[in-house]
Parts: sequence; C-alpha cells; structure tokens
Amino acid sequence: LFAGFVYAWSMLSAPIAAEFPQWSSARLSLTFTVCMTFFCLGGLAGGALLRRISSRFNIRVAAVLFLAGFLLTARMHSAAALYLGYGVLCGTAAGFAYNAVMSAVPRWFPKQQGLVSGILLMGFGLGGMFIGTFYTELTPTDIGAWRGSLQLMGILMAVVLAVCSFFIRTPETAAPAEKAVSFGAELSPWRMLRSPGFWCFFLWATLLSAAGLAVIGQARPIALSVGPSLTTGKVSLIVGMISICNGLGRILVGALYDRFGQKVTMSVVVALFLVGAGVIAAASAFRSPPLLIGGYVALGMGYGGGPTTGASLTRDFFGSKHYSVNF
Repeated sequence: LFAGFVYAWSMLSAPIAAEFPQWSSARLSLTFTVCMTFFCLGGLAGGALLRRISSRFNIRVAAVLFLAGFLLTARMHSAAALYLGYGVLCGTAAGFAYNAVMSAVPRWFPKQQGLVSGILLMGFGLGGMFIGTFYTELTPTDIGAWRGSLQLMGILMAVVLAVCSFFIRTPETAAPAEKAVSFGAELSPWRMLRSPGFWCFFLWATLLSAAGLAVIGQARPIALSVGPSLTTGKVSLIVGMISICNGLGRILVGALYDRFGQKVTMSVVVALFLVGAGVIAAASAFRSPPLLIGGYVALGMGYGGGPTTGASLTRDFFGSKHYSVNF
C-alpha cells in the first residue's frame, strides 16, 4: 500500500506546479515517466539481487531509497533534482519493494497464489488513492507547504517499510502443494526469453496495459465530455470507479486463475476490456453518465486482472527458482 504511493503523482504534482508555474505540463509530467521507467528497472535489479540476498534486505533498501528520494524532492528547486529524487530514487524503491513482496509472500500460500497475489497487487494499486488522499489532506494549500508534507511522508514510508521487512521472508523450500511448472522445468530468464509462450503473453500484457492506460490517462476529460454539467465531486467519483475496480479486479481475477487457470482467466480479462470499451463508446455517443460508470467498472476490472495474471502465470509456467527475475 505504501510502496504504491508513487502512483499518486497527479496529487503531488499540483502543488509543485503551483510553485513553479514556469514549468510546462510536459516538463512536469516527465517526472512520472522517469518514475515508472525506474520502477521497472528497480524491479528487475531487485529480482536479480534476490538470488543472493533476502527479500527483507531488499525492502530495507527500498526504505532507504524512498527516504532519500522524498527528502531530495522536498528540497529540490530544479527539474533535474525532481527527476532524480522522485523519478529515479522513488521509482527504484517502489520496484525493489514490489518485487520482494511479490516474490516472497505468495509462496506461503501454494494453493491460493493467484488470490494472494491479487490481494497484494490490490494494495499496491490502491496506494496512490488511499495514501495519496492522506497526503492531500495533510498538505496545506499555501505555496511551498507540500515540502514539509513530503518530508513527513518520506520518513513515514521508511519506517513502515523497515518495520514490515521483519515480517517478510521467502520459504526456504518450495511448498509441496505448489503447482507443477507447466513447461516441465524451472526456466532461467534466458530460457524463458527464448520461449514463444513468453512473448505471446508479453505482447498480450503490453497491449492490455496500453489500452488501459490510454483510458485512465483521459478518464476525467471523458467524464466531463459525457456529462458537462456534472459537479467536480461526481466526476471524481466516476473516475474513482476505475481505481476501485482495478483493485477488486486483481483479487477476483486471482481467485479465477486459481480455479480455472490462465486460458479462462485471460479470456475473461479480454472480454472485460471489450465490454468496457464498447460501453464507454456508447456512453460518449449517448452522453450517459450511468453507462460511463458501467464502462469504467468493466475496464477497471480488466485492467486490474493483467498484473495478477502475470504474477501467477510467471510462477506457473516458468517455476519458482528464477521467479524474481522472470517476473
């Protein structure tokens, strides 16, 4: 939940933009691009380190990086310092924590790895909404007041991750009830990359992620175009349905994967995307907010199902031995 705070960039960026009006929106939004890039790189680096060090050590590294990143961001006066603090350091920290938790915790629940992965991913996905809302309420509206709030968040983040690290560890041996690897062997990252099945899933996940982000990035303008007379509160509620259903979808799809496997699960995820896209198009055509809510619910559920399917499928198809890097 706390590691997912990096997704609250839209809440953090508004007071920063108010203090630096000379910065263009493109210049400011590049921060989140850098953050997501280093989130992916941090996950890969953290996964490689998990071969040699414990998951709890990775989480402690994330705690230190988050503290350094938020403190640097709170003191920055240039875009370069913002990119380094929030983009590089906080993005890398989120990747370290994300991979460490997803590699360790589901293995304690061999018969329900999809469901447990979904619950964990729901926490990460909702971090921006819940912790971001807390941050917004904490921050006064005065110019520059965000700096003190961000320093406090950095300290709080470091404490929470450091304390939680004592409770997270990987089982020393694979649980006997753990699923057999579908390909019949534990695949190293290089063998996985030579597998056609991997590239088919990689393409599937990339396309669904792109489709979901395309709508999520324009969710508010779409809502305003469908209902120009809607109040700000109602628009926020409608847009928030994507985040809520994104979280719920991760749990439901995880349970579905445990019960029916990847073929049924992936088909359901695609169906949710198609239904969501169709209903959103109908809402735009008929200027119907209720239809738009239905479309956002379906799309949010489908979007949330992608990461959960990936987390479960990676272990199911390619094994647990190299999971942290493969994932």
